[in-house]
Amino acid sequence: MGPTASGKSALAEALAQRFDAELISVDSALVYRGLSIGAAKPDYPHHLVHVRDPLDPYTAADFARDAKHCMDEIRGRGRQPILVGGSLLYFRALIEGLDDVPTIDPQVRADIEAEAEERGWPALHQQLAAVDPVTAERLHPNHSQRICRALEVHRGTGKPLSDWQQGASPQRSNEYECIALCPQERSVLHGRIATRLDAMFDAGLLDEVRSLYDRNGLHTDLPAIRAVGYRQIWSFFEGEIDLAECREKILAATRQLAKRQLTWLRSWPDLTWLLTDEAGRLVQSSRSAVEARIPSDTAALDDPERLWNARIQELMRNF
Repeated sequence: MGPTASGKSALAEALAQRFDAELISVDSALVYRGLSIGAAKPDYPHHLVHVRDPLDPYTAADFARDAKHCMDEIRGRGRQPILVGGSLLYFRALIEGLDDVPTIDPQVRADIEAEAEERGWPALHQQLAAVDPVTAERLHPNHSQRICRALEVHRGTGKPLSDWQQGASPQRSNEYECIALCPQERSVLHGRIATRLDAMFDAGLLDEVRSLYDRNGLHTDLPAIRAVGYRQIWSFFEGEIDLAECREKILAATRQLAKRQLTWLRSWPDLTWLLTDEAGRLVQSSRSAVEARIPSDTAALDDPERLWNARIQELMRNF
């Protein structure tokens, strides 16, 4: 786990090679075919990458089901799975299960969507903030699917989605050892984000989004097209912004995504934190967290591990 551009993939690949494991992607953009450059598709093989057409929304429940199936198959081959990504709702669905909200009249959703058509999703995000500030804080003002769901739950049950999620008292599985990466300084993470975005443009990001834009049936209400980078370039192709503004909007949206991810991770229980500015030590210092899950005869590892000490706590408070 960890914020975007924190080095999760590099660590996971090193672990997979060290322990002969297989990787499962936990990324709500990479599940969609055609989203590669903008979703930072890794070169190393991952399961659950490009498994769904962008026209067909993929949910956290879909991920939990598919990830469990992948893990069973991997273990059946005598290997161990490592899950890597930044889609924390996917992790939560897998580890804790989802909230048990009762069935809601479909007309409630239809009314919300009609209101959004007239007023726009940012206005409904403000409405959500008034009735469920906890959920609203986690969501981008244009994340229509989740805003709609949260408002639907509140209107249909009279109770905020965040209360349902707390009240569900999910049974947290002890099967997982959770490791998160923490950048030592915010400026380091922001620098990585900017460098990665430049590399994406150089690699053909505009052409990739153009191929999606030219497809029939794709639009910005679909989760795939709302992914960071894709929705901003879509606006560029629509003539709503110029390319320089598009790049700045992608940078801002990516930084906000990282901030939301860190906010969520701060409250994640039983989490082992590692600094990301010492990439050479990450695999070694991860040994104690994964050794119980990944059999290995590798004994010549250095002393573990700089874990959640006072220094990292201070960094997280100030990030």
